[in-house]
Amino acid sequence: MHFNAYGGNGAALAAALVNATDFSPPAVEAMLTEHRLLRGAVTAAQAQELRAWARRLDPVFGEAGQDVQIKLINDLLDVTASKPYVSAHDGREPHLHFYSPDADIVSRAKDTTAGGLAMCMSFAGGGRLGRCDREGCAVVYVDTSRNGRRRFCSLACANRVNVAAHRARRVAR
Repeated sequence: MHFNAYGGNGAALAAALVNATDFSPPAVEAMLTEHRLLRGAVTAAQAQELRAWARRLDPVFGEAGQDVQIKLINDLLDVTASKPYVSAHDGREPHLHFYSPDADIVSRAKDTTAGGLAMCMSFAGGGRLGRCDREGCAVVYVDTSRNGRRRFCSLACANRVNVAAHRARRVAR
């Protein structure tokens, strides 16, 4: 599944924030830069604010069902100052921005993640926002696969589950 640059980046940033374990300013700055948020310098207080935001994003990736996901995303949108607009800056094709370019980094991250999750829900359904099926793994992801049947956060988790199932079948014989 292909999402536009900002919608996909926003949903991917939401997953990265939820999965993050290090909320030190350098780690958060690296994450924001990786997800194309410009001027990503953060203070320790801003990093902690983004940690709290990540806790609000987390339930969207759960198995609560589409109606609950929609409500959770709308709740996120309610607390952002997001006012989407179209831009074609720096020689890029027209694309959607979810935040004011003058906003601080925390507002931009909140607006981008809430808007990205809203686009993901609107154009691909809630099934594209998932949590790894391997028992004991809580990593979340945005399923960008062609068929939308992703179940695991990584090939490593998929392999662990498949090897365990294979061994269980052999023992059962």
